[in-house]
Amino acid sequence: MSESANVPLSTVSLGSTGARVSRICLGMMTYGAKSWREWVLEEEAARPFVKAAVEAGINFFDTADVYSLGESERITGKLLREFQPRREELVIATKVFNPMSDSPNDRGLSRKHIMASIDASLKRLGVDYVDLYQIHRFDKNTPIEETCEALSDVVKAGKALYLGASSMYAWQFQKMLNFQATNGLARFVTMQNHYNLVYREEEREMIPLCLDQKIGCIPWSPLARGFLTGSRKRGDEQDHSKGETLRARTDDFGHGLYYRQTDFDTVERVLELAAQRNVKPAQIALAWVLSKPFVSAPIIGASKLYQLEDALGALEVKLTPEEIERLEQQYEPHPILGHGY
Repeated sequence: MSESANVPLSTVSLGSTGARVSRICLGMMTYGAKSWREWVLEEEAARPFVKAAVEAGINFFDTADVYSLGESERITGKLLREFQPRREELVIATKVFNPMSDSPNDRGLSRKHIMASIDASLKRLGVDYVDLYQIHRFDKNTPIEETCEALSDVVKAGKALYLGASSMYAWQFQKMLNFQATNGLARFVTMQNHYNLVYREEEREMIPLCLDQKIGCIPWSPLARGFLTGSRKRGDEQDHSKGETLRARTDDFGHGLYYRQTDFDTVERVLELAAQRNVKPAQIALAWVLSKPFVSAPIIGASKLYQLEDALGALEVKLTPEEIERLEQQYEPHPILGHGY
């Protein structure tokens, strides 16, 4: 792997809980079935990544039922049993909300779907409980009371230890937190939000709320789906087939998130600083996320082993206040990206 291998990684609290997680979380969306997304790696190709992550000291793994429609969970559970059979050493996170079939009840955050989904996820993962059970998005079609009570019952049943949420508006999250607190229900301890150098809208409302409520942030897409590594060039926004990687060329969701001219300006700052520091652009972009005190662990994806090594190496890169300011200077406000209402 690298010289980082077999050296214990530093850990941090998962939000305000007593659970400790590695400062890097390996996102498992990359591993599953190519029939779901062309760039996904199937089981045999995924094996070296999980092995390398465990050997490097990563103990935090994030998946979701919708990733490859369950295949990601199956692979996650199988490979973690293979490389880290001590369940107590692992912090496994999964999610519920997105449609798993055409059935009207096989989606959302109703009590019916949550109760069916946690059992299905546990079966695919091959575990008795998940450490962190997250709602993948806000469900405007289900009363928050129903959702919060069902999630708390999942915790009481011992099927999940902690609850987390993902991208939504701060007012929605506050409403759910208030109901949980007022009614003595299990509370959300994490927010998995969209946050990186070219998308910082979370700094306006959600992150201050998380700081106030002592919620840990575990950002998704900390490298902006590879955009911050310099893998896209100006002009690619008109012709995605020119992207350097298969995902850059075929990730339709990602194509709708970035590519503003000021986004490219920020990437140029990342590339300049990486050259000055003699480190990888990905390490600068990740070091910036890691420098934020409200971040517990960014969730990184890796389809090539060097990407995992780069992420681990970012833990050694400490940015100065002046470097952080320079990286942030080109930012301009964005529309809400990654969720809607």
